[in-house]
Amino acid sequence: MSNNPAEETVQTEMVVHDKEAKAGYANFARVTATPEEVIVDFALNPNPFATGRQEIEVHQRLIMNFYTAKRLWSALAMTLQRHENTFGSIELDVRRRATGPSGSSN
Repeated sequence: MSNNPAEETVQTEMVVHDKEAKAGYANFARVTATPEEVIVDFALNPNPFATGRQEIEVHQRLIMNFYTAKRLWSALAMTLQRHENTFGSIELDVRRRATGPSGSSN
């Protein structure tokens, strides 16, 4: 540890005020980007198992720079890893979820 206070690590405390936050639900997300920004559209797909053309209305759009996007990616990865360590792997293939890992119905 240094005797010079200027060389000591300063801890930053973030105080988050979420009183005015608006919660929503999405079962659809689309990610696009420009050279400067990442754009994430969130929507509710009322027929997630339908085939053919579907029209989905985007209700929320989050635009962030690449630094914020990378911090979000890291936080999501850590959260998903903790969840899977506790509850097991999250299967994205709906057909495999319906039959289970052994191929038999649950």
